[in-house]
Amino acid sequence: MSKVVILQHRLLHYRMGLFEKLYQQCMARGIELHLLHGQPTRRELAKKDVGFIAWADVVTNKVWEVGTRDWLWQPFPRHLRDADLVVVMQESRLLSNYPLLLSHWWSNRKLAYWGHGANFQSDAPAGLRERFKQLLLTRVDWWFAYTQMTVDILKKSGYPTAQITNLNNAIDTDAFRGELAAVSDTELSAARDEFGIVDGAAVGIFCGSLYPDKKLDFLVAAIDIIRLNSPDFHCIVLGDGPSMPYMREAAASRPWLHLMGVTKGAKKALYFRMAEFMLNPGLVGLHVVDAFCAGLVMATTSGARHSPEVCYLHHGVNGIMTGDSVEEYAQAILDLIADPLRLQQYRSAALADADVYTLDNMVSQFVDGIVRCLGK
Repeated sequence: MSKVVILQHRLLHYRMGLFEKLYQQCMARGIELHLLHGQPTRRELAKKDVGFIAWADVVTNKVWEVGTRDWLWQPFPRHLRDADLVVVMQESRLLSNYPLLLSHWWSNRKLAYWGHGANFQSDAPAGLRERFKQLLLTRVDWWFAYTQMTVDILKKSGYPTAQITNLNNAIDTDAFRGELAAVSDTELSAARDEFGIVDGAAVGIFCGSLYPDKKLDFLVAAIDIIRLNSPDFHCIVLGDGPSMPYMREAAASRPWLHLMGVTKGAKKALYFRMAEFMLNPGLVGLHVVDAFCAGLVMATTSGARHSPEVCYLHHGVNGIMTGDSVEEYAQAILDLIADPLRLQQYRSAALADADVYTLDNMVSQFVDGIVRCLGK
């Protein structure tokens, strides 16, 4: 039986389903899977996003805080060192990755990266850290790429296409789909009445953390234009973060801008069902998958510092990606509001893509890549 170890510096709660399914499918293929993880750093503790898996190996990380950056060392237990394949996250701050990369020169053990291929939110994309990451990009036996954007980066760097698995990064949306389906027409009507939304009025939703990369000033400026030209329009904001004071100030003079804070479960599903658009002019990440599940048209801009999942959005098919003009962004949404047939075509395409970017598909791709790597 082949032995595979996946290293995570901390276990995120939204990855628990992935690892549980991965464990079962690996076992079915005769592969012994081990998950090794440590703890969040002091600065990460505030996110309260830690998960737990009973069969995982847990170690104590060493952390050095240098300025605004944390550097980590994750111990690699002796009983896992006979692994046939080790999968590490492609993060330059993980100092414990470097001995594994070095030992790759004389060890028969295969080594794989799982990551973005580049830091899409870097303040210095041409800086020393990113150049160093680029130098090590091809020094592994296999790549588990987040999305096609990562695949393109790897191919451009000369990494063999045959040694890349495109995971199409996803989250478990089964529960959310069930919650969306459970929202009744009576609940929808009552919620619209509560917010003062008239029948037939268009609704946009923002869902995510509130911080500068989300371009919230752009969002407020755009919805002002939309409201001016579509007087019944409303916007619902789900989430919290350092930019909440700015949003509260904006909402104080805009009764059609509703701040609901962090919202999950049935309430989140209700608000998603009320909307036609997900308005996210800034960074787009995994929330695009939630938008697809609800058949919402994701609207963003090309100049934002997106995560690699933005490649799931296809402008003019299942979503909108405009330039960095507030007027252009608002007009693109207004054009769809004025064309219900085209709006429905976009929404249908988004719903169809919800069946493409699923956790089950991601798990299948992951297991297939592990099998291919072990057999290479």
